[in-house]
Parts: sequence; structure tokens; C-alpha cells
Amino acid sequence: MRGVSCLFAGAWLVAAQAIAADVEAGRAKAEVCVACHGLNGNAVLPGVPSLAAQPAMHTFLQLVQFREKRRRDPQMSPFAEKLTDRDMQDIGAYFAAQKAAPSSFVVDANKAAIGRKLLEAHHCGSCHMPDLSGQNQIPRLAGQNVEYLVKQMRGLKDGSRRDIDGTMASAAQALSVQDIDNLAHYLASVK
Repeated sequence: MRGVSCLFAGAWLVAAQAIAADVEAGRAKAEVCVACHGLNGNAVLPGVPSLAAQPAMHTFLQLVQFREKRRRDPQMSPFAEKLTDRDMQDIGAYFAAQKAAPSSFVVDANKAAIGRKLLEAHHCGSCHMPDLSGQNQIPRLAGQNVEYLVKQMRGLKDGSRRDIDGTMASAAQALSVQDIDNLAHYLASVK
């Protein structure tokens, strides 16, 4: 319980600092991100998440996880290890200020319909917001890359992907491989 209290105290401190984050400084610091995450954070590469319109705190905390080696990725880990907290706050603020472009992925309508029912049954909107835009440390899922969503949900289920407090890892346990695919199709279809 103490760890959870520390996590939330830290999140409030981050939120207070993020208010002072500099979007323009973030634009300059995020120039290298465009190669993978796309112009203004709208990714077009399969398996790469769009960062546009992600809550600033979410982006900040993901970068912290990469820097502190709680998450590992061949491209992200070396990039994040060089960032200061201020750099990460500015980058988070920049991407949060960008408009998310609609996904160009052609979803399977049948899978998306099943995915919507799963989303409602598992109450995903209670944390990710009813419009799936995310909030605070919780990511925007609406219109996100299907391959990325599938990879992350499978990783949360099998333990190869850690989240900050275990909430999503716990939620993913109830999902089958087919559930994950259906959910990803629905999430990608949300504007």
C-alpha cells in the first residue's frame, strides 16, 4: 500500500511540474521522435504508437520507465536514458498539444463490434475515459495503432510488458488472444 501511496504522491508532483512544461521546447526536443512516431506524433509505421493528443503525464511516465529500464525497447531505451525530467515533461507537453489524426487502418467491422462489447463489459472507459481519450497517466486509446495495441495488451497479459501499478496487467489477464485482437480493432476505429 505504501508503494501505491508513493506512486500517487509522485504523480501529483509530476502533474504540478507538467503544468510548467514548455511546449515549444518540447517541439525541439521531440524532433528526433518524428522518424518513428510521425509528424506531430501521428505514427504511420505499423507497431508504433501515435503520441499526438496523449496526456502529457502518460508520455512523461512512459519515458521515465524507459529511462529507468522498467520498460525496454531497442529504439526508446537509448533515447530515454539521456533525457532529464524536464526534457520528458516538455516532450509530453508538446505531444499532448498535437491533434490526433484519424487512423488509416481498415478495421474488421465484425471484430470491432465484438471489441466494443468487450470494452463495455470490462469498463475500459472508466479509466481511459468514455471517449477513450485518456487522462493523467492513462493513455489515449482512440484511433491508436492496431499492431501496437495488440503487442502491448499481449505483453501485459504474459508479463513481458510492465505497467506502473499493475492495473492493466491485472485487467489483461481476463482477455483471450482473440479478445485482444477484437479490442484492438475497435480501439483503432474510434475517432
